[in-house]
Amino acid sequence: MADRRNDADAEIVRRVEWPEGVSRPVATPMQPSVVYAAESPDALDAQYEGRAEGYTYAREGHPNADVLARKIDQLEGLPGGLVTGSGMAAIGAVFLGMLKSGDHVTGGDQLYGRSMRLLQDDLPRQGIATSFVDCGDEDAVAAALRPETRMILLEVVSNPTLRVADIEGIARLARARGVCLVIDNTFTTPRGFQAFDWGADIVIHSVTKLLAGHSDATLGYVNARDAATQEAIRVAAATWGFTPSPFDCWIAERGLYTFPLRYDRAEATAAALADHLASLDGVRRVLYPGRADHPDQARAATLLRGRFGNMVSFELDGGRAAANALVRAMPAVPFAPTLGDIGTTLSHPATSSHRALTPEQRAALGMSEGFFRVSVGCEEPERLLAEFSAGVAAAAGAGG
Repeated sequence: MADRRNDADAEIVRRVEWPEGVSRPVATPMQPSVVYAAESPDALDAQYEGRAEGYTYAREGHPNADVLARKIDQLEGLPGGLVTGSGMAAIGAVFLGMLKSGDHVTGGDQLYGRSMRLLQDDLPRQGIATSFVDCGDEDAVAAALRPETRMILLEVVSNPTLRVADIEGIARLARARGVCLVIDNTFTTPRGFQAFDWGADIVIHSVTKLLAGHSDATLGYVNARDAATQEAIRVAAATWGFTPSPFDCWIAERGLYTFPLRYDRAEATAAALADHLASLDGVRRVLYPGRADHPDQARAATLLRGRFGNMVSFELDGGRAAANALVRAMPAVPFAPTLGDIGTTLSHPATSSHRALTPEQRAALGMSEGFFRVSVGCEEPERLLAEFSAGVAAAAGAGG
């Protein structure tokens, strides 16, 4: 009998062609390949010159990222979006693709903690000046702009005190001054706020959060109204290696199919939780844009059109001891610095997202040791309300 082992060894390193057929998969296939083969140098030229569609190297794009980007494009109402390896990678790609030494950027004074660090510490080292401003005050934003201001970065609903930016006024101001308006739409999502309709030039997401929805994929997304700007951002992302994992893109796409259902359920429960917390002894204040006592409720009603989201913040009467007691009394609610999970999570800004600020800086923004942010999930509302009742009661017993 012939020994075929050597022949088999010689062939095993060759790829087997993907099976073709008259049917197609219902679920999106995952394509982990890093490289793609072209049929000839001419064919590769055609791809790079835009005369043919195809992939070359995954750092420059891959099918799973493009499928996910197209789904989020549908939500945001603009084609051409780019998926990146994280939300911060999306912001980094915008800065690297658009800014140069000598430019100035102003950001909201309650941005996500890492965004604040990027503006406060990292951009100045690159010769880019930055400043922070209350984005609820159009006049304050106007005063913060300089002749060299290139960009305004803000969140519609701030993290974590849930203040609502004056998007109408700032968008009008940005157009008049020729300044790029960048909106981080992670908190509000396209279901809560259509950023391009309100004047955004660039929209950013941490897909990790509500869009993917299960705390198992780290991704970002960015899209620009102007095609040349988007191309500059895409080139920066490819050059700096902000590439998303195909597996994470595949997982996030699967999560995205239930996004409307998850969002609606969590939003309804968030409104109920906000009202419940406000009724409990030991809770100093509750922040939810849909409540009549929210300082920006009228603006929220105009911008968000009744979609007030799944985020609730509240402040206990006590300090750190009360905060510790509340968390320990609610073991089934993960104490974790994230948002947008299928289940409710609890965050303490003083020890997580805003720990880099001094106590005085946090106090100026309204974040005491008793301040918490809640990302409401899809649990049964009655169970969640009971858990928070127990937590607040424990906090009251712990004192300061």
